[in-house]
Amino acid sequence: MRVLLVAPRVQLPIDTRSSPPLGLAYLAAISERRGDEVRVYDGNVERESLEAVVEAFRPHVVGISANTIQVQSAWRDAALVRARSDAAVVLGGPHPSILPGESLQQHGVDFVVRGEGEETWAELCAAIEGAPRESWPDRVRAIAGLSYRAPEGPCHNPERAPIQDLDRLPFPAYRYFRIERYTNLQPTLDARKGPSYPILTSRGCPYQCSYCCQIGPRRWRARSPENVVAEWRWLVRELGAREIGVLDDSFNIDRERVLRICELLVKEGLNRVPWIMINGMRANLVDEELLRRMREAGCIRTAFGVESGNQRILDEVIGKHLTLEQVRAAFRAARAVGMETIGFFIIGLPGETEETIEDTIRFACELDPLVANFSMAMPFPGTRMHATVMEKGRLLVKDYDDYAFFEGRAAFEMPGLPRELVERKWKEAYRRFYFRPRRILRQLGRWSTYRDLPRVVRVAWRTAFG
Repeated sequence: MRVLLVAPRVQLPIDTRSSPPLGLAYLAAISERRGDEVRVYDGNVERESLEAVVEAFRPHVVGISANTIQVQSAWRDAALVRARSDAAVVLGGPHPSILPGESLQQHGVDFVVRGEGEETWAELCAAIEGAPRESWPDRVRAIAGLSYRAPEGPCHNPERAPIQDLDRLPFPAYRYFRIERYTNLQPTLDARKGPSYPILTSRGCPYQCSYCCQIGPRRWRARSPENVVAEWRWLVRELGAREIGVLDDSFNIDRERVLRICELLVKEGLNRVPWIMINGMRANLVDEELLRRMREAGCIRTAFGVESGNQRILDEVIGKHLTLEQVRAAFRAARAVGMETIGFFIIGLPGETEETIEDTIRFACELDPLVANFSMAMPFPGTRMHATVMEKGRLLVKDYDDYAFFEGRAAFEMPGLPRELVERKWKEAYRRFYFRPRRILRQLGRWSTYRDLPRVVRVAWRTAFG
């Protein structure tokens, strides 16, 4: 069967990293294991049109993955495929998983895979391979985690249990991607010569932060250290990786597992290739010894999800299960072992005031990470924050394309929290953090500042003053 996997093009208002979409890489590996002929189309790096690819490849099934800011582009791609092909069109990813009925109403969409997609995708492909379209509803009624069109209307099969043994998944099939067209993982900070690859060593998160949309049970599952390092070895020795980025939401839930991964990386000499944490580690679960072992294993940069500098907001609004002192200790520990840090902060959460936002700005300056990422609170569908805004506030975004939280526009208002305040304090946060004399001197000492000077000036001006 000919399988086409599509990452919809997304227009973001700032320059961001570009790396192969890991979810599609896993699906490509699953299809390859089935014996399918596979093609991947990433609209963010392709120069050929999707129309031309569909007409030349003539796929039997097309899988399109989308988060919220991609979903309208995904719907357009689905309609385009339907206009040029009779292929089965399948949507998956965070947004369709939360609102499957919405995507099934779109022209061209036949199926929605909810939650983790690998097992559902394999069963769906097996069920419809070579079968006439009119028989599809009867063939897929027993497939867990699947929503689909049927003569009686949209059908939603029971949820699929999360994959417990992640070690049995194949490694992502990067051979189908145009790796040379991707940047390194954090191009504003690094300029690696050679390919950069993401890696996912665990799935899920046991915490329940109000801004986070989890598309499956809140159950953390981890790959074994041996399996993780086997993929790491393959990335470095077979694919020539010059940089690796860990994408886990909760990498350090199991401290001993992290230590074992680090031990194996050092033992196999894989620590010569630098690696970074793309998403935030849990600050309450790190210590100096853990970070030192990570540093010895090649980790040059970690990240922490701080979110707020106000303890009430952390406790009552987010449900972060984190104290400000634990955050301070985590940044001190990282600094002590010579590891660079990124801090993630959110401006304008429901329940905030100008004073609590001020606490966050001051706290960011106190922590002084290499990078402070201030995002405006974004009530993604499926989150507790979204429910709060819909009940007590006013949603300002007009469509899903507006859900980009880097854009400088507030997405909602709450009583006592007008959009003008949030937008003003967001810009102020960037100005006050990055235009401190010490920060300017520090930035002038980094060669990347001069390498990307036009871009640095453009982004800084647009963010802080635009």
